[in-house]
Amino acid sequence: MTTLPMIGCTTWVVADGYIPPTSTGPIPEMVSHDSVCMLNAGEADATVELWVFFTDRDPQGPYVLPVPARRAHHQRINDLRLPAAVPIGVDYSLVLHSDTPIVVQHTRLDSRQPANALMSTIAFPVP
Repeated sequence: MTTLPMIGCTTWVVADGYIPPTSTGPIPEMVSHDSVCMLNAGEADATVELWVFFTDRDPQGPYVLPVPARRAHHQRINDLRLPAAVPIGVDYSLVLHSDTPIVVQHTRLDSRQPANALMSTIAFPVP
């Protein structure tokens, strides 16, 4: 395989986080959730520290996520447990910092109604 040029940044921000409190449809596929999708196209494994910021309390973190070299990792925010679960139905923002450049995308599945909504956007890269 040809070596790719450096792709991504080491710090990313997701300003709009919110895990809808209810869901419709089969579990676990249609559980309402937020996720961060991380791409490490580089030759070195990445260690990502994720911090959760709130409007009315101190930040939570870091959540440490490994992203192997030349791999993608999809992390449901609902599944984060250590140091604490991310509260459901509460606005939050994320800051991710990686020790090697990665690309981050944010996705939300809102299945509170039978007519589901899916939103996805690239996170904000910090140069």
